[in-house]
Amino acid sequence: MNILDQHNRPLRDLRISVTDRCNFRCHYCMPAEVFGPNYEFLKKNMLLSFEEITRLAKLFRKRAGIKKLRITGGEPLMRRDLPVLISQLSSIEGIEDIAMTTNGSLLPKFADQLKNAGLDRVTISLDTLDDERFKKINGRDVSVETVLKGIEAAKAAGLSIKMNMVVQKGVNDEDIIPMAKYFRQQGHILRFIEYMDVGNSNGWKMDDVFSKKEIINRINDVMPIEPIQPNYTGEVATRYRYVDSDDEIGIISSVTDAFCSACNRSRLSAEGKLYTCLFSVKGHDLRGPLRNGYSDEEMMNLIDNIWSHRTDRYSEERTHHTKRKTKVEMSHIGG
Repeated sequence: MNILDQHNRPLRDLRISVTDRCNFRCHYCMPAEVFGPNYEFLKKNMLLSFEEITRLAKLFRKRAGIKKLRITGGEPLMRRDLPVLISQLSSIEGIEDIAMTTNGSLLPKFADQLKNAGLDRVTISLDTLDDERFKKINGRDVSVETVLKGIEAAKAAGLSIKMNMVVQKGVNDEDIIPMAKYFRQQGHILRFIEYMDVGNSNGWKMDDVFSKKEIINRINDVMPIEPIQPNYTGEVATRYRYVDSDDEIGIISSVTDAFCSACNRSRLSAEGKLYTCLFSVKGHDLRGPLRNGYSDEEMMNLIDNIWSHRTDRYSEERTHHTKRKTKVEMSHIGG
């Protein structure tokens, strides 16, 4: 059940965006000056229905042997009745793990429903514990306490939790140690993410990147760490543990230490386009064929053809590609 691309990378990971909307306006993803009151989000009829998403997930499972699914957005909990979709996906034979990436703000309302529907894990984004900085970053005056309550709700519901922190030089790099200490004490794995040139709206500059090496040095000076083996081939985060403990952190370093050579991820946007790279210029339409009556076999052949022609290795070629102005926005396809 292997599909290999032009660099012999298998298709193993399907990330499904269920909405392009978000209740935050983080400046590195959906800056308020771009995604303002007049911004045109996708209309309801343009979104894949839950039944269409479930059918595609079944086809990816059947054709590529995918066992894990990740639900993304925008903010996925902005999609009405999301637990219904989770229930449908969890009923697919062979799907062993369903995760969701979220800003955490709506988890107090939905965590129990999501767990009961079959969600296994959440990755929650939080870039600082400093309330003033966090409100500035999220652009919606949302407090840190709101996200912490979401973390507690996820924990109480029995969901496995990881934390993501996007690190930007001069913005929140001073929060690396406080975040590391806090989430070590809480028992949640924290992953530091280098600031990336996603989409076209965030004004990314290399000068704003706080590198993997700098993150390691900053933590190591206070709490010594050592590298540990990846959990599986193609894992995004480089794993470390604090010396003389099993407490773990991760670093996602697509800018200074690219992992394109092992990338096995595909991303399905909310309107049904398949993207073979986080930094793709264009996606491949699956919604049209789906709604035009393609059979399962025809859809699987289409997926096979898209992946088998894949050549993406953007992060390894970043110097050349940063001149592009048409990359897909991350709010369309998740992280």
